[in-house]
Amino acid sequence: MKYKIRGDALPILDMELQEGESVFTESGGMAWMSPNIKMDTNMKGGIGKSLGRMFTGESLFLVNYTCEKDTGLISFCNEFPGKIVPFTLKEGQSVTCQRDAFMVAEESIQLKTVFTKRLGAGFFGGEGFFLQQISGPGNAFLEFSGEITEYTLEEGQTLKVDPGYIGAFEPTIDYNIVRIKGIKNMLFGGEGIFVATLTGPGKVWLQSMPLSNLVKKIVPYVSKK
Repeated sequence: MKYKIRGDALPILDMELQEGESVFTESGGMAWMSPNIKMDTNMKGGIGKSLGRMFTGESLFLVNYTCEKDTGLISFCNEFPGKIVPFTLKEGQSVTCQRDAFMVAEESIQLKTVFTKRLGAGFFGGEGFFLQQISGPGNAFLEFSGEITEYTLEEGQTLKVDPGYIGAFEPTIDYNIVRIKGIKNMLFGGEGIFVATLTGPGKVWLQSMPLSNLVKKIVPYVSKK
């Protein structure tokens, strides 16, 4: 499988599939494709995993796209201004990501819902109790909003982050939610009452434009009409 990511604010992922190669995405994820690509809608992983995907904001059904002959082309587009980030995962390697981040992956990739271990992270983390996890081997593509900043945290190194800015992190990262100190900070600091902590070792991917922030900016203008 060959691929190319092009564009800037609203990037496009073009994939070139050889005969027999397959990728899967959520329902409605495909933008355009050549006529030799076969579409097969299914509940990948059974009813249990399908329901789990619903909790993370994904569709109940997933769609497989398989090249039937020769070379096929299929494209996917970002749903919002941001970036498409490719992940090449080895056997047993995985990445945990925010809800709605999954875009498309090779057939060998495992997509599942993971439970937020700590109650604080579940109630106040902005993503609820459920996150997504992609596991190798294979290539997978995640979509994030805004620009992406990648950090590699050392053992015990901690980064405090507004939960909406978290795009993805390796499973070795300890993810938790803590209360902001100081009454004035909580009431007038503009950051809310809680902040996320990401503690290493491992990599984290942060996005610069949480969709919730974008919606807050747009809503006042929409409500005036």
